Amino acid sequence: MRIAIAGIATESCTFSPLLTRLEDFRRTRANDTHFSELYPFVSKYKEVEFIGTVTAKAMPGGPVEARAYETLEGEILERLDRLRPLDGLYLDMHGAMNVSGTDDAEGDFYAAIRAKLGPGSLLSASYDLHGNVSERAMSALDIITGYRTAPHIDAIQTRERAVRLLLRCLREGIRPHIAFVKIPVGLPGEKTSTEWEPGRRIYRAIEPEIDGERVMDATIQVGYVWADERRMTACAIAIGKDIAAISAAARRLAQRYWDHRADFRFGVEARSVDDCIQQAMQETDRPVLISDSGDNPTAGGVGDLTYFLERALALQAPDLVYASIPDAEAVQRCISAGLGAIVELEIGGKLERRYALPLPVRGRVLFIKADETNSQVVLRVDGIRIILTARRTPFHYRRQFLDLNIVPEAHRIIAIKIGYLVPELKAMARRNYLALSPGAVNQDVASLPFQRITRPCYPFDPNMDWTPHVQLL
Repeated sequence: MRIAIAGIATESCTFSPLLTRLEDFRRTRANDTHFSELYPFVSKYKEVEFIGTVTAKAMPGGPVEARAYETLEGEILERLDRLRPLDGLYLDMHGAMNVSGTDDAEGDFYAAIRAKLGPGSLLSASYDLHGNVSERAMSALDIITGYRTAPHIDAIQTRERAVRLLLRCLREGIRPHIAFVKIPVGLPGEKTSTEWEPGRRIYRAIEPEIDGERVMDATIQVGYVWADERRMTACAIAIGKDIAAISAAARRLAQRYWDHRADFRFGVEARSVDDCIQQAMQETDRPVLISDSGDNPTAGGVGDLTYFLERALALQAPDLVYASIPDAEAVQRCISAGLGAIVELEIGGKLERRYALPLPVRGRVLFIKADETNSQVVLRVDGIRIILTARRTPFHYRRQFLDLNIVPEAHRIIAIKIGYLVPELKAMARRNYLALSPGAVNQDVASLPFQRITRPCYPFDPNMDWTPHVQLL
């Protein structure tokens, strides 16, 4: 069998003014070393020829620039055209991409692929559980499966499951039926993590619905709430050989999610920025981690808002490390001034000025990490070490701090632009808080200027009624 691999994966916040450009995507092809890191399982299937086209992945951000999407789509379609005939295509997706000027990027992408490959090839996609799924996308796909963990620790397992289902359908001549239930709920990932209830219990209910035959797979999508699109919603999906069985499974999963809609909570204490800082200052164990959640770049936030940092300086927070502010101009000025220099700068607030302006600071350059693509510096202002980066940079790993001569456990407070903590940060924290800070990915989703989502939808319409409706595709 000949199976192609392709994909365009990112998460697009429509409230962010910062476009995701072509240079923001990392493009992986079959001969790249990164290919085996993404798909280590393909070597197990000796009888299958896997052909990498282009898999493009970008860190969450604002909408994808139309020309960037057209370039990526065009390259993939051109490769698929030259590879025909194919038995199947595996699509490594996220599911929450917004392209400027369009409303359903994945649906458009799949329709173009289907037109190129024809009705005979099977299309299988894997999704992040924060993907938004449309009827158009579901009509073009034969198989879809999604992550079952948030934070995401099952990415590779989910990719392999999508491939395994595709190969089985090809070998056995199966074109599975799909049952799709849209659930009118839009909640942030920080409330719907699978590490605590009710998310943990809801996602553990997926596996018992799968018998491998009548129901071959099932998925619950939380969806991506910071996208002002009609498809923004949670959903339940089941695929298999038996229409009645998949319909019942999808309906049960959807009903369970709906029944717990008001039970979803933050997994840690969520407070105002000032409350988080003041509470952390009273803790004796170190480090205390605080999530600056409203400007989380890995949820699509711009990443250079200074509100949290301004409040930390005003409250004279002692021994606080702040990660981070992307500001290429400020980084270059620090590098030019040199190690140990005293500099006066205006940092941040340059990518997004609706919530904060550049913050004037005067501090000492403590560390410089010069890099061709993303230089970083540590600037000390009063009792705060501010990490400045040339590019938007999530800080998810202890090694990132060590590389800047910062030992996290030696400091009292570590503030990071993130939502729920990824496993390595969670293991490091003696205590952690979630700061309800402003930004494009504000946790108070009902306060954001939504205009295009399908209503009624919880929590925007808290008193709405709903009954599951199964669509067969």
